[in-house]
Amino acid sequence: MTLKQLFSVSLSFLACFAAVTQAADPPRLNVVFILADDLGWGELGCYGQQKIPTPHIDRLAAQGMRFTRHYTGAPVCAPARCALMTGKHLGHAEVRGNFRVQAAFPEFDEGQYPLSEQAVTVAQVFQRAGYATAAMGKWGLGPVGSTGDPNRKGFDLFFGYNCQGVAHSYYPSHLWRNAERIPINANPIPGHQRQPEGEVRLEDWTGETYAPKLMIAEAIKFLEANHARPFLLYLPFIEPHVAMHPPRESVERFPAEWDAEVYRGQCGYLPHPRPRAGYAAMISDLDGYVGRVMETLNRTGVADRTLVIFTSDNGTTHPRLPDTHFHVGGVDAAFFNSTAGLRGYKGSLYEGGIRVPLIVRLPGRIEAGAVSDVPSYFPDWFPTLCAAAGLETPPGMDGENLWPVLTEGVVPESRNPMVWVFPEYGGQVAVRIGDYKVVRQGLKTKTPGDWEVYDLSRDHAEEHDLASTRDDLVREAETILRREVAENSRFPVPIPGVSN
Repeated sequence: MTLKQLFSVSLSFLACFAAVTQAADPPRLNVVFILADDLGWGELGCYGQQKIPTPHIDRLAAQGMRFTRHYTGAPVCAPARCALMTGKHLGHAEVRGNFRVQAAFPEFDEGQYPLSEQAVTVAQVFQRAGYATAAMGKWGLGPVGSTGDPNRKGFDLFFGYNCQGVAHSYYPSHLWRNAERIPINANPIPGHQRQPEGEVRLEDWTGETYAPKLMIAEAIKFLEANHARPFLLYLPFIEPHVAMHPPRESVERFPAEWDAEVYRGQCGYLPHPRPRAGYAAMISDLDGYVGRVMETLNRTGVADRTLVIFTSDNGTTHPRLPDTHFHVGGVDAAFFNSTAGLRGYKGSLYEGGIRVPLIVRLPGRIEAGAVSDVPSYFPDWFPTLCAAAGLETPPGMDGENLWPVLTEGVVPESRNPMVWVFPEYGGQVAVRIGDYKVVRQGLKTKTPGDWEVYDLSRDHAEEHDLASTRDDLVREAETILRREVAENSRFPVPIPGVSN
């Protein structure tokens, strides 16, 4: 064989070897991250809900791993999303509360305080790695044209509500597709109105175009268009955040006898003739969206290589007036046992405000029907998603990688303390240290509360304050907070000393 022939054979061999190697490389993992809005700890069937059927989400739990000690990054919308997107706890997060953008940037007419140009989101990491990226739902981290614009924070496509205030209505005047304002209702329905007298009628609070139907349709279209390439799809749905606006057909699925009392808007948001049925309908509709997403993943052949995560941004709404059982927006949390015995609601650093459902599914990698009591929270998702996709995690994350927990059932011997520093609802701080939570409230009031300590392994309802006997944990929490809380003049919280 001549040298030329030998060289030709060698090239052919190398070409064949490269083709075989490329064919053997598994497709990159896809990610669908579904975020409910104000969904309580006990409002899903797989978490004990008895009245509202959630078969699609329950099936997700049966096919994957359900967590019992997962926490949001904050007890309200915008800072929870900031912690999720940036991997920073509230001591380091840029956005630590719900703050209307106009107060700082009057050139914008809607939106929340924006992420800075320097802030890096998990979507940016995936986008730079060649993933198709999209978000459909509620953003809340900076208006269109700002440094926090979702298109500038890693999403090729954004469709939905940029502003949380606009998202109080399910029949708004407009949604956004990237930088394009899309009119959808010539006669939008406001998210807030009272009706002290007269018949409360569903049709009086119904518009022409129901925004959630457009957003789930856009999500399905994205999955169908991008199933042949790796994708990251973020779905921050608005259900079941009030106002109660579900379609009549959804409301009528629930018993008429549930509602002997109409809601007149006395606790904010819109009136509703059947508030219990209305609230159940929103959660049922949310469950239906999950079913449509999973059906599309199966139909396009990518369900078994798509990591699906379902969770909520915080707990259910809190009471507002002492003389009614209605919570904010007409929610009857006691009727649905929405917190399943946890203390507190949205806006609180007690368990009912921050402990949220978490379900994670990936066939072949995550054991079906598994239950994990490993403590975790929103900052963990940035490094976890990077590990799942084989991407390098940027430095400076506060979260920890949960991938070994998900795929190997590893129970970590310890983890970094979990930190919350929340300037709203009076000013609150909390630190979870092992099985204990140390919390203090009213830090921005004239009468700050005392330190409280709870052993969550024995007292998930936070009924037995151990602060008088666990001064060591109080001092450790103070040390952690002073170390972990960076100054943030836009969202200040006084960090207390032990003697304060």
